[in-house]
Amino acid sequence: MAQTGGLARAGVRSRWFRRYPARGGDVRLRLVGFPHAGGTASLFHGWAARLPRGVELLATQYPGRQERLAEPCAESMEELADRITDALEDVLGPELAAPLALFGHSLGSAVAYEVARRLDERHGIVPARIVVSGRGAPHTERGGTLHLLDDESLIASARGLGDLGSAVYDDPDLRPLLLPSLRGDFRLIESYRPTGPAPLRAPLTAVGGADDPGCSLTDLLSWQALTTSGYEHQVFPGDHFYLVPNEADLLTYLNQRW
Repeated sequence: MAQTGGLARAGVRSRWFRRYPARGGDVRLRLVGFPHAGGTASLFHGWAARLPRGVELLATQYPGRQERLAEPCAESMEELADRITDALEDVLGPELAAPLALFGHSLGSAVAYEVARRLDERHGIVPARIVVSGRGAPHTERGGTLHLLDDESLIASARGLGDLGSAVYDDPDLRPLLLPSLRGDFRLIESYRPTGPAPLRAPLTAVGGADDPGCSLTDLLSWQALTTSGYEHQVFPGDHFYLVPNEADLLTYLNQRW
């Protein structure tokens, strides 16, 4: 049984994760969450209270934002996935082999896939479940040039997917602090063009918003080719950021699968 109420190795802290201890004592599952482009670990702040007893949450904080503002953003998906996998190894130690689930939204879906692949390649670890949200599978990646746009056009493009707290970009004091991570994340995902990505051994759930302009049902269905285990999908009302207003419904659905 995993250690009670927290990360496996007492005293081990990581700038990569915000830890939300499991309710009710012993940890039976660790859920690692990966946010979208320009996003932060705060995306998952409300999840802890809605997760079942015994599920510990590790919300990933990418470099270049909030408390990691002074750090440069990752330059490539390979770098980001390698560093996150390294951080999981450091923080969890031998408990890395305990039941683990991954959830990624948008950019985070590709991160979840790449981290899962590394866990299997390095340790033979297969997550109990991988949930991908708001993005098609890696073999459907088409690249892009949004990261080359001027500031106003980049912000407008991000807003076109859905408005999640985008008013902060209108603040002249906050804009120069926030735009580098948004642009860096777009550059990272637009340069991510894997060829022939291998299927994962973990069961996979794809979720998304019915009115997401950046991710259709066909995009969600593309993930079926990237698992040799079970696949399922579910669509919720809303746009690209459907998971915020529908947090309760999404977690009710997912909590039956942890």
